Formats: sequence, structure tokens, C-alpha cells
Amino acid sequence: MIRRSLHTRLSFFIGTVLWTVLTWTSSVFAQEGETVNTGDTAWILTSSALVLAMTIPGLALFYGGMVRSKNVLSTMMHSFISVCIVSVVWVFWGYTLAFASDVGGLIGALEYLGLSGVGGDPVSGMTIPHAAFMVFQLMFAIITVALISGAIAERMKFSAFAVFAVLWVTFIYAPLAHWVWGGGWLGALGALDFAGGTVVHISSGVAALACALVLGKRHGYGTENMAPHNLPLTVVGASLLWVGWFGFNAGSALAANGIAAGAFVATHVATAAAALSWLAVEWAYRGQPTMLGAASGAVAGLVAITPAAGFVGPVSAVWIGLGAGVLCYLGVFLKNKLGYDDALDVLGIHGVGGTWGAVATGLFASVGGGTGLFFGNPGQVVAQVIGVIATWIFSLIGTFVILKVVDGTVGLRVSKEEEILGLDLSQHRERAYA
Repeated sequence: MIRRSLHTRLSFFIGTVLWTVLTWTSSVFAQEGETVNTGDTAWILTSSALVLAMTIPGLALFYGGMVRSKNVLSTMMHSFISVCIVSVVWVFWGYTLAFASDVGGLIGALEYLGLSGVGGDPVSGMTIPHAAFMVFQLMFAIITVALISGAIAERMKFSAFAVFAVLWVTFIYAPLAHWVWGGGWLGALGALDFAGGTVVHISSGVAALACALVLGKRHGYGTENMAPHNLPLTVVGASLLWVGWFGFNAGSALAANGIAAGAFVATHVATAAAALSWLAVEWAYRGQPTMLGAASGAVAGLVAITPAAGFVGPVSAVWIGLGAGVLCYLGVFLKNKLGYDDALDVLGIHGVGGTWGAVATGLFASVGGGTGLFFGNPGQVVAQVIGVIATWIFSLIGTFVILKVVDGTVGLRVSKEEEILGLDLSQHRERAYA
């Protein structure tokens, strides 16, 4: 018994010493930047999965429920195929164009072509593996392309969308990501975009406007009933977007830290506030609040808080959300007045919401290294406005050129007969419902 007790104590003592040495060694290496932080890595990988869930199934359900039943599969297919196409493009050349060494402030070099050198070693200045950072950024590129599909629903050829996705992520998304996050000229100018107000939302919203104008209106638009065929699908999709957006915004801290926690809180309260303000305006104008309005308002709040999430406190986030609900409702309302057919209101929610969020960042920024007008730095508003204008111009003109190229090769739009039949059957020979 005495020997066993002595042996137990000795084993405990040796184990304690080894644990202390290993912990101290790990701490030293972490301070020197020679190893990754497992907690930060776990959070970024989890956030990457959350952002992927925003596209499939989140956005696929959100958009799929809002179209007519004869087009639900083709609409969901746009989100699904965006994951596939953009992932392959990102591996071969998309990532290097966005995040490799800066070339003239405009684009990345080719050092990461085919993900050469992108592995388990930590990114310079970060505590996560390079591969984790790469895949997190991939999820942003995916959903940006998928968002645009809401504008072209029910009338664009599937082959045209596939070609468009390759060209758009290469020539529009990758340069914009580099300008803001990859060492390009907008980042150097001081424009703040925590998680993609300009790179994701303005770019996709403006691209949606270009698509709607070039493609033209759906057959029967304005005369036929084009109401959502399944609002429960849309509500489920919006709910998944809300949950996934915590990875989108809080994950953009690129560490499991206080900034991530602040971005998480800001994201949630802004979303809630935007849903309320959208419903208030809708109630006042239409006489009744709607479930579709609540879902749309929530997405508007998610969009608007995205560029500001890591730079504002909870109260400022509420103000940004309240503004988003009102402004995005007006953006959707104006679509009918102006007469363009942005089928699922990508411009009204993402373009308007992203623009408001980017400018509001310049007004309300107060934490996380950013200071806005209301906290003593009027110059930040100037930088934000320049970023907004540059993104609008680049995405609008660039998307227009890409659409013309696609139209001249595979053609953009299905025939009138195919559109009347429905894209589920004419493009995929499938029915969503028996």
C-alpha cells in the first residue's frame, strides 16, 4: 500500500512538471508566432462551415421559396452550383488574385496559384493556418456569386449562369477583395469593411441591377401573379442566414477574442432592429405586417451591420439596423416605381443595405481600431464614400461587360416557351413537386 501510494504521488508530480513545461513551451511558441492557436483555428473552421450553410441550404431556401413553383429547383441550383464553381476557381487562381502579394494596389500576384504554399503554417500576423484563412475567404466568394442569382431568377440559362459565375468571381470579386482586404488601394486609403459590406453586398447588389437591366423583365411581369410559392421555405432560409451570419461577421475577427464577441452581439441586435423597423414601415404603408417583411427586414439588418460589426458597439448597431429596415424597404418599393425586374430584390436589400452599412461605419465606428464621424473622425466618412462609389462603378460596368461576353457566346436568356414552361423542366428536366 505504501509503495502504491508513493508511486501514485511520484507519477502525479512528474505529470504536473511535464504539463507545466509543455504549457510554457506552447505559450512561448505562440508568442513568437511559430504555432497556430487551436482555439482560434477551431473558431475559424466553424465559422467557415456557418458561412457555407448560409449559401446551402440558407440562401437556396430563401430564394427558392420566393419564386414560382415551376422555377424552385432552378433557383436553388444557382446557389448549389455557385459552391461548386467558385470553390474550384478559388483553388486554381481566385485566392491568389485576391490575397497574394499586392501588385500596384489592384490585384494579387500569382504566388498562390493552385494554392501553392497554402497549408498548415500560420498566416503572417495571425494565429490560424493559412489553409483555414483561405477556406474562410472562399465561403465569402461563394455566397457573393450566389446572391446575384436572385436578380436573374426564372429567366437566365443555366449554362449562362455557370459561365457568368466563373468570369464574375475572377474579374470582379477577386480584385475587390484585394482592394479592401488583400493589401490593395481601398484598404490603404483607410476604408473600413469588417466582413464584406462593399466586397460582398454592394458588389452583388449592383451586379444584380446590371443583370436585371441587361436580361429584361420576366414574361408576364406586372400582369401575372408572381407571388412567392412557399413562404415557409423562405422563412427557414432567412433563419438559417441569421444563424450563419454569426460566422460571417464574428468569424471575420479571425480569432476567438473580444472583437469576435462584439461583432456577434452587434450582428444580432442590428438584425432584430432592422426586422422591427421594416415591419413598422410596412404596417404603416400596407396596413398589415407580413412574415415575408420580417424575413426581408432581418436580412437587410444582417447586410447593413456586416461592414461595421467589429467597429461599433451595441447601441450603434441598433441604429444601423433601424436605418437598414427603413432604407431597404424603400429600395424594394422603388423597384416597382422604376420598372426594372430584380426578381428577388437583391439591389434593394444587398445594394442599398450594403451602401448604408458602409457609410454608417464611417459614422458610428468607435471600437476595434476604427473611429467614425460621431466619435471625432470625419475623414472616415470620406474614405467610406470613396469605397462605396468605387465599388458601385467597378461592379456595374464590369458586370455589364461580362454579361455581354456571355450573351455573345452561350446566350443569356431562355426562350419565351422555355420560360413559360418553367426552368425546372426546360433547364433540368425535373419537377420540385409531384
